[in-house]
Amino acid sequence: MEWPEVLERIDSGEDRNTEFKQKFGSDLSSIGRALCAFANSDGGLIVLGVDDSRNIVGIPDDPHRVHERLTNLLQTGCSQPVAGRCGRAETADGWVHWIEAPRIPGYAPLRYKGAYYIRRERSSVTPSDYELQELFNAFGFVFTEEQTIHTASVRDIEVDAFASFMAAQGLNVIADSPGMLADDYLNAGVVAETEGARYPTLYGLLAFGSAPQKHRQLSNFTIRCAIYDGADRAAATVSTVDCEGRLDDQVLRAVEWIDSLGRTEIFRGLYREDRALVPKKALREALVNAVVHRDYAIIGSPTMLEAFEDRVTVTSPGALPNHMSVDSVRRGGRPRSRNESMAHAMVVARLMESRGRGWQTMYNEMHAFNGTAPVIENDTRDKFVSVTFRTKPEVDAGDE
Repeated sequence: MEWPEVLERIDSGEDRNTEFKQKFGSDLSSIGRALCAFANSDGGLIVLGVDDSRNIVGIPDDPHRVHERLTNLLQTGCSQPVAGRCGRAETADGWVHWIEAPRIPGYAPLRYKGAYYIRRERSSVTPSDYELQELFNAFGFVFTEEQTIHTASVRDIEVDAFASFMAAQGLNVIADSPGMLADDYLNAGVVAETEGARYPTLYGLLAFGSAPQKHRQLSNFTIRCAIYDGADRAAATVSTVDCEGRLDDQVLRAVEWIDSLGRTEIFRGLYREDRALVPKKALREALVNAVVHRDYAIIGSPTMLEAFEDRVTVTSPGALPNHMSVDSVRRGGRPRSRNESMAHAMVVARLMESRGRGWQTMYNEMHAFNGTAPVIENDTRDKFVSVTFRTKPEVDAGDE
């Protein structure tokens, strides 16, 4: 953008795509927030040396030094480089500098000092829960487990849970040394720094938090269990329960809930055998994958475990990530999780099979159990993935 075009923008005043900065100092936070917001929205122009009344007041600092710092901000100030352009012009009132900030391409929104920003009218602001979900949806596949939860504090992390996780990997945590513990939290991604303060991440709370669902943003990150007196959701609901807590607690409680529904009878020759509705190992694998791979940008929906008269279904919010398909899930191989840290925590807790073997485990367990195969559905329109286990051997799901 050339100077005449910048002058036109100054004459038009601030709007959703234009912001003025009167001063340029040692702290570039306000510029960084605007840069991040424009890049996450439709792009925009930041003009330095202009006040809110559209008067050119100029930047007295050395123009070469200002240009250098703005260029560095584009390259290293945010969570990834911004392919913007810096410009400057000398006027009778002093130097005016500007940054053209395009909307960034890619899968993940931009962060500045660990926080997301968007444009709301003429301001650069942190998004509301709804706006954050819309931001994630606009970019598609994102890693949300690194998001900081500002309603929580480091005290919400259970030291014993984190220490056990580290010990299982042969690492020691010195819990009576607050400084070292804080560094361990930071290095492990359990907390992250946002504008000089440390907050638990979504991963930190769901893997090691004392009561994750007490925080409003996490209230629906549970496994909701329901049993129906029929073949679909139109039938009467017999009972429901929300399995809350950390991810491992949710899975174990959901498996216990299925056990509480009773046993089925089969006969092998003259002998009767009691067994669960579905194999524990297959159900546990499906539940672990559901909570680990779910899209946590979808904040209003829990993971579902539902029991019908002929099947048990596990449903996870969010379609498969862009790099995965139903066929690639069946083949296994070397998967990449939407939430890698959560997946690692479940592997360390020995609740998750070797990466890439989950589907084969479910298939083998069901084949040995009643001769059926699990069925996977990836709904890209309504954004969910479901795995269904048939509970009756005479109903064959096919070689799915």
